[in-house]
Amino acid sequence: MYQDVQLHIDGQWRAATGGGTIPVLNPATEEQIGTVPHATQADMDEALAAAERGFAVWKKVSAFDRSKLMRKAAELLRERADKIARLMTLEQGKPLPEAKMEVLAGADIIDWFAEEARRAYGRVIPARAEGVYQLVVKEPVGPVAAFTPWNFPINQVVRKLSAALATGCSIIVKAPEETPASPAELIRCFLDVGLPKGVVGLLYGVPAEISSYLIPHPTIKKVTFTGSTPVGKHLAELSGKYMKRATMELGGHAPAIVFEDADIEHAAKTLATSKFRNAGQVCVSPTRFLVHEKAFDQFVDTFTSYAKSLKVGNGLEDGTQMGPLANDRRIPAMETLISDASQKGAEIRTGGSRIGNKGYFFEPTVITGLTREMRAMNEEPFGPLALMVPFKEFDEVVEESNRLPFGLAAYAFTRSAKTANAIASQVETGMMTINHLGLALPEVPFGGTKDSGYGSEGGSEAIEAYLITKFVTQAGL
Repeated sequence: MYQDVQLHIDGQWRAATGGGTIPVLNPATEEQIGTVPHATQADMDEALAAAERGFAVWKKVSAFDRSKLMRKAAELLRERADKIARLMTLEQGKPLPEAKMEVLAGADIIDWFAEEARRAYGRVIPARAEGVYQLVVKEPVGPVAAFTPWNFPINQVVRKLSAALATGCSIIVKAPEETPASPAELIRCFLDVGLPKGVVGLLYGVPAEISSYLIPHPTIKKVTFTGSTPVGKHLAELSGKYMKRATMELGGHAPAIVFEDADIEHAAKTLATSKFRNAGQVCVSPTRFLVHEKAFDQFVDTFTSYAKSLKVGNGLEDGTQMGPLANDRRIPAMETLISDASQKGAEIRTGGSRIGNKGYFFEPTVITGLTREMRAMNEEPFGPLALMVPFKEFDEVVEESNRLPFGLAAYAFTRSAKTANAIASQVETGMMTINHLGLALPEVPFGGTKDSGYGSEGGSEAIEAYLITKFVTQAGL
């Protein structure tokens, strides 16, 4: 059922102008399952011209009517969830239930932004003189360039796409070449319910070629990127050079803090579930597990037992709980971090190796005996690697939590309201969830601080970056 993916430019699904393609592999089998076009500069020029025309049309559509169309697209996405989820598992590897959950969550995100479209309020400012009106008006910023990663092919596109459409912007999506079919099907849902041509474009190709051409182009007024910190810094620099608005959702190295008074069994099982979701290829995945020394052994034992019990396999097979890593680059990345830690004295409690020699499968891995000199304690693993570190004092765990330049997400478990309030106020992070997994809902902010980026892709804050604030003052004649 997997078919070759096409570009979408000016209302047409088509191949790249030069005919170039990039292979798409199934990470569970390493077999080629399709191709994706390699967009040329000519394709990008057409997409840019179409986005400009599409913006001229879409910005005139009322917020009420934009909202209605978006709600229709969300319903269509739900109807097609089974088909799209299967495509996602084939190209990305995650278990089929996880893929379907992502598709359905995407529909919820569209619904949220559809309602926010009708609530982009301005305001009236009381004037100092009689007969003067002072108005604040919100207007769409213009055509958007969006760059999205392969780990959540629907989730990462749908936030940017929905925010742009809700506010009256057109958008060109540079979706991931490794996982192209599922975002294409997301966009198809909007087109099939009547989105005017030119309002959304879809490109694939060499990421550096596309970003270096789109971002400086005068048509593009806003840039949004989700991906690694090094690439994000480069794109932010490029955006700043050309005075483009930018939202950057970058990497993390999330601390998961477990205090002595926590429900240790609950904390270990909850955090293990989060750690191994999508094989750990999640920007907000808990990574450094900072556990009070009195609870450390119990936590590690419970967590390790969970890791050992996971069924790793093809995401299409019943009962699979963790699929393969998404591409061949992730295997050596994991092996390098684990080898470095092991050589420097760390103990592998479970896992640590590739599974088999066909497909990019890797064992859920738990490591203890870590020191700050080890690369895994400083570099985002982006895989099924859990780092266990004991602590004694509150100030000690705060210092470790804030040691790295990242600040995307953090986790904490405690029964003490005082401790919960204190840790929430002192950890430098864009998001913190305490005693449960409460991140990434459509209605809550989603974004980081420090080297993890800036701006929000969730909650009521998300649409602000797509809007211009215009002040209008008028006096009667």
